[in-house]
Amino acid sequence: MADTCGQVLLGSGLTVLSHPLMYIKVLVQVGHEPLPPTLGRNMFGRQVYQLPGLFAYAKHIIKIDGKSGLFKGLTPRLFAGTVGTIVHSRVLQKCQEEKIEMVGSSQKAEDGSLQHVVNETTKEMIARSCATIVTHPFHVITLRCMVQFIGREVKYSGVFDSIVTIYREDGILGFFAGLIPRLLGDVLSLWICNMLAHLINTHAIDDSTSHTGEIKNCSQAVTGFFASMLTYPFVLVSNLMAVNNCGLAGGLPPYAAVYPNWLHCWSHLSREGNMSRGNSLFFRKLPAGKMYAIEQKRFF
Repeated sequence: MADTCGQVLLGSGLTVLSHPLMYIKVLVQVGHEPLPPTLGRNMFGRQVYQLPGLFAYAKHIIKIDGKSGLFKGLTPRLFAGTVGTIVHSRVLQKCQEEKIEMVGSSQKAEDGSLQHVVNETTKEMIARSCATIVTHPFHVITLRCMVQFIGREVKYSGVFDSIVTIYREDGILGFFAGLIPRLLGDVLSLWICNMLAHLINTHAIDDSTSHTGEIKNCSQAVTGFFASMLTYPFVLVSNLMAVNNCGLAGGLPPYAAVYPNWLHCWSHLSREGNMSRGNSLFFRKLPAGKMYAIEQKRFF
């Protein structure tokens, strides 16, 4: 219990610190570009036209809504983090107690073996998936609170009011908009990360060398970053579907088409070459073949 409380407090602190970054990323994912391109220099020193980065975008939000404007949607995100941590901890503990093993493993797998990695990854996958499903309604509310910035709406003003609004307009399914691609992305990212880390730790790292533990931790971090890059399109599609056709300007044309399901959203983004939109908030280059619409504050 004490460990869970510590995780909740630490997670809440990190959530508060990282919230402005997520807020800006979501607005970019939707396609909101309130500032026109400017002439600057890329990381190699060449002059190029770039889109405003993280700090320029943040200054724009502060100019309109003040510093507190950078924390729209924070309350439901804190709810999601707290509930998610508790559910994840309880489910993982239950898995450990029942000693869930893969089918066909009659004996305890040796630490560091492929079977052990598969078993531990399976337990983590179950725990994460349960936490994601339970907290997704708060995630949807968080995203919709953020996207209101585009049309200056006040439709989603609080957690409980937002719950009533979503249920009244979309029913129970409205709370789980974008859940499938989010779950798929989480599961794929987890397996890619752990399998790659196991391959590196087994075949590329000599256990006889000093600082083996630190090297393995580093490899886990690198593979985690690589996995998140590969599965980013799932995050993008999930976030877009969470706000799609919800009555907000950011979820309707011209920012987004009305998608019947997430596969149509994926296909449309792929055709437009927007599968990595919002992935980077620094050195943002102009979209190829796109024109900037000043009135609509977007590219088309």
